[in-house]
Amino acid sequence: MKILYHLPILPPKIPQTDAVLQEITALQGHFGGDLVYVNPNQSCPLYIPRLLFGLHKLRQLQHREANLHLHHFYNPDPFPFPYLNRLRRPVIYALTGGVTDRRPNLAFFSSMAAVVVSDERSLRWLKASGLENAVLVRPGIDTSRFSYAPLPLHADKLHPSEIRLMVGSAPWAKGQIRTKGVDALLMAAQRAPHLRLVFLWRGILADDMERRVRAMNLTKQVTVIDRQVDVNEVLAGVHASVTLATRPEIVKSYPHSLLDSLATGKPVLVSQAIPMADYVRETGCGQVVDDVTPENILAAITALAANYDERQASAQQVGHRDFSQQAMIVSYQKVYERVLESTSQP
Repeated sequence: MKILYHLPILPPKIPQTDAVLQEITALQGHFGGDLVYVNPNQSCPLYIPRLLFGLHKLRQLQHREANLHLHHFYNPDPFPFPYLNRLRRPVIYALTGGVTDRRPNLAFFSSMAAVVVSDERSLRWLKASGLENAVLVRPGIDTSRFSYAPLPLHADKLHPSEIRLMVGSAPWAKGQIRTKGVDALLMAAQRAPHLRLVFLWRGILADDMERRVRAMNLTKQVTVIDRQVDVNEVLAGVHASVTLATRPEIVKSYPHSLLDSLATGKPVLVSQAIPMADYVRETGCGQVVDDVTPENILAAITALAANYDERQASAQQVGHRDFSQQAMIVSYQKVYERVLESTSQP
């Protein structure tokens, strides 16, 4: 099976920290295949809108199709990239973020061989919108990289225990400092001296973040790690992990940092806008933040601390059970085989 993976982002500065690249690497390890970046803005002096992404490589891509079975394209939101409709081999469009209430372009997405989502909330919305080729593939990680390292937490309303949180899904752009809840988390830390935050950064906006931390007098409470690290070691020193977003499409439906956390038996905090919130409520493996504000964040942290032993036990139970990398690979193999079988029929 010969597959070409497509990404519409610029190559990350620290590739190992990107969740989508981690997933593609896992699939390449099993199925083989190459990766192509279709965003021309790295070398273009003028900004190219994403409506034109991939067109500069279209002839090259069509030439490669003689030795391909299918294309696998990743994007956070349901944007109809025109170049995909000009490819001859089947295209699988993987939506990495949650689908908002905005209806997708049915004509475009119905022309895809399959539209993959990783959460039930998005699948229900796409099906209700009339997209019959939408399928669910739950994400997976290499859980063997993680081990359980308990860190006791004793909740006391009068004297709250220090609570440490790892913060993943770092911003790619300045505007995401707000929409990914970074500002709200820092303001929450200002109001709660017992709160400690460990931000995993990825080579972008690090100086800006450090300035914010200093300006808010949070250098004793906030650590920013702007390099590749052993996430298992970081998680050993925290009680839980948190990922926030004001809109579902700006982070993965199941952020990898939260899956990593569950794999170490550490509960998670996730905002309601992220589809994983449904899973967290269902399994009790963490706490849902109703809205991305300092008040709601602190309320969720207080609730997590009050039920920490129960939440931690649930995290231990589901972390290795529900998000194995092998299960994800098996699910994609079924999608690939179904697509190739349907396109080979006369």
